[in-house]
This record gives sequence, structure tokens and C-alpha cells, in this order.
Amino acid sequence: MTIPIASPVRTGSAEEQARRLAIADRLPADGCSLETARAYTSRLARTHYENFRVATWLLPRRLHQAFYDIYAYCRWSDDLGDEVGDPRTALALLDWWEGEFERGLEGRARHPVIVAIERTIAEHDLPAQPFRDLLRAFRQDQSVTRYPDWESLLGYCRYSANPVGRLVLALGGYRDEERQRLSDFICSGLQLANCWQDVSQDRRKGRIYIPLDRLAAHGLGEADIAHGRFDQRYAALMRELVGRTRAVFEQGRPLAGMISRELRVDIELFGAGGVAVLDAIERIGFNTLERRPVVRKATQMRLLAKALAGRWFGGETSRAGRVA
Repeated sequence: MTIPIASPVRTGSAEEQARRLAIADRLPADGCSLETARAYTSRLARTHYENFRVATWLLPRRLHQAFYDIYAYCRWSDDLGDEVGDPRTALALLDWWEGEFERGLEGRARHPVIVAIERTIAEHDLPAQPFRDLLRAFRQDQSVTRYPDWESLLGYCRYSANPVGRLVLALGGYRDEERQRLSDFICSGLQLANCWQDVSQDRRKGRIYIPLDRLAAHGLGEADIAHGRFDQRYAALMRELVGRTRAVFEQGRPLAGMISRELRVDIELFGAGGVAVLDAIERIGFNTLERRPVVRKATQMRLLAKALAGRWFGGETSRAGRVA
């Protein structure tokens, strides 16, 4: 969801600029208590992302606050990189934000979100690298607006999406390479589905996430995307990309059978939600150049009902590889 900027972010310190973003509404003062910081991250998560509220509701209560804190960190990172409209300013803001994060790891947290996330990292023994990797992706968005092939786009997913899945697994106590590898497929699939869903929005920002070699293979060029020229060539291109993304989700499917029930429901819901986006793209005839397909409320409810049925009636799974 796009958050508008109340006033241009052009002057003043990075901290002053960051506080002009709409996401900073009712932001506590720096150096606030943990209780105040977590009240903010909880409010941010519960009021800015409906699907996130559903996902956390399905989780055990002991993990709710951790998810709120992680969401707030991701949301601030995303908005600092994507909502200011100027790459140089965005890079300055992201540098400031990373500095805040590193100070938090040293026990010198000031920003309310970092106050909250620093405690969550300590309480759940979370790795710090996924948080840094996310910032790498947001920096990349400031200078890289084209991807030559499928592999280079997957390289972007490695930093823009996969870290979140690894943090979710770590919250559940899973640190082994096999589960992380399977999680990467699901998260990359979600990022790819989002790329195909958001073509109409990204092209207005001058960004093209569709691999350029696939464009060329279908007789299309960058100008066709920039000008929103939809025809059968584009439909065939998007059909191919949707099919390849379904295969990515399928590669990650075994993960659900390798984790505890309390996390399995959310993993299955996220994966099913990504596939539902692909279904929505098909329903509009693959024309994501002119409109952004959405997942219908009825579909969302059906996926939720299926997830709940899995929680109530599903069996337990192996805990091999879980950290006590």
C-alpha cells in the first residue's frame, strides 16, 4: 500500500526528513521506553496492513509482538527507500536508518522501531544479517531499474524478499539450510508475483522488473512497457512469467510439511496468497500493463478458511532441525 508524503522530503537532517513521512504519524520520541516503542510498532502493523493482521492472528500469541516489530522495521525501510521520490535522498535516509540499526545492536537504540526490534532480536536470538539484506534491496531500487534476465531478478529477490522468510523461520526456531532454501522459493515467488501484479505502477516510476531478455523474446522493448502497449505479445509474455512463478512456489511447497503446525498455517497462507495473485492476473487476461489485479475478498476468505482448517485438523510435523 502506498503511503503519501505529507510534505516534500528535501531539506534538513535525515532524521528530520524521515519524520515527515506519513508512517511517522504518532511516532514516539527517540529514546522512549520499550513499552512505548512496542505500542507504536503494534499500532503500525495492525492499522497499515490488513493481511498482516490476519497472519499474526493465526500465530501463537507469544510471537505476535515479534511480528509487529519486524513488520515495523520492514515498513520503515520500505518507505524510506520508496516514498521520498528522490534516489539521492532515499539513499541518505537508508544510510541513516542502517546506522540506527547498528547502534541498536550495540545496545544504543534511539529510534522507537529500533528500540523494539533490538529487544526482539535479543529475545528470539534472531540473526542480524537478514535485516541488513533488506536494506541492500531498498538501496538497489534507487539505481537498478532494469534486470537483464531471470537469474538477475532472482538475485534481487534474495535481498528484497527472502530475508523475511528466514526471520519467520528463526522465530520458530528453525535455522537449517534446507528449510531456509525452501522458504526462499516461497518468498521469491511472492516477490515475483508482486512484480507482475505491479507492472502498471512500477512503469510510472520508471522501473521494469520484467527480465529484458524475456521482453525481447516476445518481440517487445522497454518502450512498449513504458507506454503501456498491451497486445497478444505481452499476454504471452505474462503467461510465461506467471507459469514460471507457479513453478517457484511449487519448489517451496515441501516446507509446510517440515515445520510445526503453528507456523505451517501462515506459510501455507502466504504461499496460497501469492498463487491467488497469479490467478488474478490470469483472470484479467494478463493485462497488468493497464491495471493492477487484486485478490477478491471471497478468495481471501476461502484461503483463510482453508488455513484455519489446517490448524484445527492438520497433524503435527517433524521438528528435526529445530533449535531448542
